[in-house]
Amino acid sequence: MSRTVIRGGLVITATEEVVADVLVEDERVAAVAAADSGLAEQWMSGTDEVIDATGCYVVPGGVDGHTHMQMPFGGTYASDTFETGTRAAAWGGTTTIVDFAIQSVGRSPREGLEAWHAKADDQCAIDYGFHMILSDVDDRSLKEMDSLVAEGVTSFKMFMAYPGVFYSDDGQILRAMQRAADNGALTMMHAENGIAIDVLARQALDSGHTDPKYHGQVRHPVLEAEATHRAVQLSRVAGAPLYVVHVSATEAVAEIAQARDAGLPVFAETCPQYLFLTADELARPGFEGAKYVCSTPLRPGEHQEALWRGLRTNDLSVVSTDHCPFCFGSQKTLGSDDFTRIPNGIPGVENRVDLLHQAVVDGHISRRRWVELTSTTPARMFGLHPRKGTIAPGSDADIVVYDPSAEHVLSAETHHMNVDYNAYEGRRVTGKARTVLSRGGVIVDDGQYLGHAGRGRFLRRDTCQYLS
Repeated sequence: MSRTVIRGGLVITATEEVVADVLVEDERVAAVAAADSGLAEQWMSGTDEVIDATGCYVVPGGVDGHTHMQMPFGGTYASDTFETGTRAAAWGGTTTIVDFAIQSVGRSPREGLEAWHAKADDQCAIDYGFHMILSDVDDRSLKEMDSLVAEGVTSFKMFMAYPGVFYSDDGQILRAMQRAADNGALTMMHAENGIAIDVLARQALDSGHTDPKYHGQVRHPVLEAEATHRAVQLSRVAGAPLYVVHVSATEAVAEIAQARDAGLPVFAETCPQYLFLTADELARPGFEGAKYVCSTPLRPGEHQEALWRGLRTNDLSVVSTDHCPFCFGSQKTLGSDDFTRIPNGIPGVENRVDLLHQAVVDGHISRRRWVELTSTTPARMFGLHPRKGTIAPGSDADIVVYDPSAEHVLSAETHHMNVDYNAYEGRRVTGKARTVLSRGGVIVDDGQYLGHAGRGRFLRRDTCQYLS
């Protein structure tokens, strides 16, 4: 049995903060005791490693519930593999991801899941699970939902956007939601009116408007709000819970707040790019705005206050990244003369925990809310708590010793994501992961990477823990 003691740090969970010592035995937390209890001295006998966390926070490893490693899009693939992307996540203090397996049109969900297992197995540096994207809802797909839930794939994403690629109509969405109501799955929704967006995009191109800034203009915030409203109403009819992904607009937040005020099981996330970047990035000179093309799009700055308020009121429950990187120099250029052909996605899996800690420094959220948004709530939302998302006896020892005073600059020159730019280039943040443990093993320590591909394990998830 291996034993590690983490001494003298401020242990922060979603519910409390206490200067404490943590005993790790093998892969799990064995005990947590107040620093003045004297128990650490007893634990020291036979201990393999002592980690001094004085002056640091000791927090549960981050859980990023929305990533897209190696995702095919627009004739190319997201540039981070499961190996490079999970390594970068570890550097940033994230120890669990939930990625999206994709059902291709004409294929079954199971075929999609098997394809994603083939990509990820023996490649991940940290633990991982899968959601399933439903792209072709029919009787076979609906039947397979039941068996996938039984195997720990307990959430299914659908798209109101991207006609001809991922799009599902209202009838297909309703049928899938009805099935989810029966088998306990959580329906995740990309809520944008893709049919209307395609009309506006075609009109923009016909008028000679090809620059990246038009990506944001045709994906109007009202079309996000309309789709969010429609998704809520379909979930009401089906009697199924709903999780709205990457919320970016004031009007969409209002729809979610109204649903939650009515007592409906509706949840939502936002992402760092909507909290820290604005539509001004899309209008950068030349083609540089293409770096910031993602969907939903970046919004004008006035939308950010509604997002921060939603995080404080819990109308927005999670901050995920929607990490889907494409290199500027070789992939984003596919849309150099047509904004609709720019691969949609922004890198961020390495920067999320630090950016949200900056929100603590700036007074937007508390330290416990930081832990809740980046770790505890996504663990509960996606059926992983208390194995993940907390520091408590019996939990996996996914632990980050976090230096809250370390200042550093986010940059492509220093990040570990496999992409040639950083969306937050030059931004100075305060706070950085110093030591990262995954299931009791140190995988990052003081600027050294000690992990390896294949260390991460596939996670069979329970159903959403906010529904039982």
